[in-house]
Amino acid sequence: MTFIEPGLSVRDGFAEGPLADAALSRAARAAQILRKLQEQAPTLTDGQLRDGVHRALRHFTREQPPACQVDSITALIRRGVRIDWTAPVRLPCA
Repeated sequence: MTFIEPGLSVRDGFAEGPLADAALSRAARAAQILRKLQEQAPTLTDGQLRDGVHRALRHFTREQPPACQVDSITALIRRGVRIDWTAPVRLPCA
């Protein structure tokens, strides 16, 4: 086991600890938000859909997502392209 910092270590190529758990939780929540958005897309305005995509990405990265990325994903969802955002059970490390 390699300790990276308090709350984060690596074992067998996977991150472990509270920081890794938090990242996995954010990824799962972002996937849940995107799934709901895709189901509701036909009933949402373009602004509502874009705002939802922005929220999902911001929840995952905890930073301001690039506008071009938000617009791209919004356009794909609007065209009916299914975005599969899978959340892993373990966080792989390089």
